[in-house]
Amino acid sequence: MLQSSTTESVRTADHASLSRRVTVSPGMCSGGSLIFGRIGDWTWEAVAAASGTNVHAARTAEGHPVYLSFYYYRVRGGRTVHPHGLAFGDELRVDSRVFQFGSQSALTLHRLAPAELDLPGGPLEPSEVHDEPHPDCLYVENVNRWIARSRPGSNQGLFEAAPPDFAYAGLPRMPSVYSPRTLVGRARQAGSFHPEVPQGLVPAGPDHTCEYVLDVNRDLNGAGLVYFAAYFSIFDTALLSLWRSLGRGDEHFLRRRVVDQKLGYFGNADPGAVFTVSVRRWHREADPRIEIADMAMRDTATGELLAVTSIELDLGAASGTP
Repeated sequence: MLQSSTTESVRTADHASLSRRVTVSPGMCSGGSLIFGRIGDWTWEAVAAASGTNVHAARTAEGHPVYLSFYYYRVRGGRTVHPHGLAFGDELRVDSRVFQFGSQSALTLHRLAPAELDLPGGPLEPSEVHDEPHPDCLYVENVNRWIARSRPGSNQGLFEAAPPDFAYAGLPRMPSVYSPRTLVGRARQAGSFHPEVPQGLVPAGPDHTCEYVLDVNRDLNGAGLVYFAAYFSIFDTALLSLWRSLGRGDEHFLRRRVVDQKLGYFGNADPGAVFTVSVRRWHREADPRIEIADMAMRDTATGELLAVTSIELDLGAASGTP
């Protein structure tokens, strides 16, 4: 059992699962990416417990550092628990389960529920996450890949390399119908999760583009790589730029409700990099309060695709929104 002032973790009978009771602390909630970073920590903890690998100090057989990088991150917000709706002191139950995703990857599911919510026993099932999500819960899907540097001190040319003690064979298998492999591969090839206009939606305005200079004070992690949660912040910075160009207020931005967000990670960057972020936006024809922002982030100097995201937002009862 792992304990701290804010989190208590308990290993369940299923060796691939962890359950936690969490009190939301200041470092976990905001209008930005704090909660995504914390869930990422839980992913590392779950993979470490399920595979027997020290994910914080993993190395190749030759002794070179390897990192459990994020390749795909999906969030589905609930009516009660959603990414930007958490407050100090909220009590949550967090259930996590790790699945096989090849010899150099892992897929982890999380459910964040109000602590008092009556939930079925047993491990978290993919069918619940994808087919029958509880309307009050937030669900997260993470795909992580082991990577290593091909050149010391450079974030270019990263390649897949798993530590020799990564014990994945005993993990449960993800049914192929729920695998995001094809979805993410298509998004990487097309530079978008929505190469075509989504069904039932119509364009909500012209495309928007902005530049972002990599912030070495905020965006790099302790290994010198662009931190996975910083991608959320960079995309949110571009979305806020669009928001303001439409005459929408910052308070309205902070009240946005994320219904569904997908983020694919396809590259990293070195200090000094500048990114170009493009944004397309649609809204539901029958209900303009539901919007989708589709964004791509590229290295401005090379044009390399670094990440794509799709964010479905419920603007709620806000009125007078362009």
